[in-house]
Amino acid sequence: MKIIAVTNQKGGTGKTTSTINIGAGLSRLGQRVLLIDLDPQANLSFSLGLPDPGALPNVYQLLTGQIALSRAVLDINGLGLIPSSPLLVNLETDLASHKNKATLLQQALASPLDWDYILLDCPPSSGLITLNALTAAQELYVPVQAEFLALQGMSKLLETIEQVRQDYNPSLLLAGIIATRYDQRRVLNREVIGSLSEHFGNKLFNTYIHENIALAEAPSFGQDIFSYRPDSNGARDYMALCREIVERR
Repeated sequence: MKIIAVTNQKGGTGKTTSTINIGAGLSRLGQRVLLIDLDPQANLSFSLGLPDPGALPNVYQLLTGQIALSRAVLDINGLGLIPSSPLLVNLETDLASHKNKATLLQQALASPLDWDYILLDCPPSSGLITLNALTAAQELYVPVQAEFLALQGMSKLLETIEQVRQDYNPSLLLAGIIATRYDQRRVLNREVIGSLSEHFGNKLFNTYIHENIALAEAPSFGQDIFSYRPDSNGARDYMALCREIVERR
């Protein structure tokens, strides 16, 4: 089992879109996949058709010990999902005196689990929720929009990763960088890809996620890209990325 945190402290990079569609693509390749929505905004949960995820068994209840992992998992079109909750915004305050508050998710996922991949959709911040994700994860995937400002945020993320390695999770690995919203006609996009390749080498996935309107439309229908538009460029890109992920394993 691989536990992968999909994270970037900058918003708008395609983090949730990547989590959903990597999960759905891996499932179509025969992998058993669990998605965990750790963002209080619940974009992943809404994007998979849950109108009120906080009313269901959710990740806040899991992290605060109110329910067991087995009770928190929903089945959404063959994907396992633990929904978010708006109560996550209070997590840091609610657990202020908890001595093991950075390892709650790690403890919840410690028992033997029947999944090939667990994907953690992290909020665009470096607070307690993201700390729990980075402590529980074995690997990180970082979606990076192919624009100049996206590169600016990478140094801060690398500092956070190094701090988590020192304090909680020495084996945490930056395993993949996903270039998103790529348009090969734009010189800047090509230059950003060149910089990412220069700095991160083979950690940059060979598959780029091109700008594609169907990827933006799919969440409004509560669907992943393969259910919504299986013939789209977005579906082709994410399936190619999923094949690359399986090959790297």
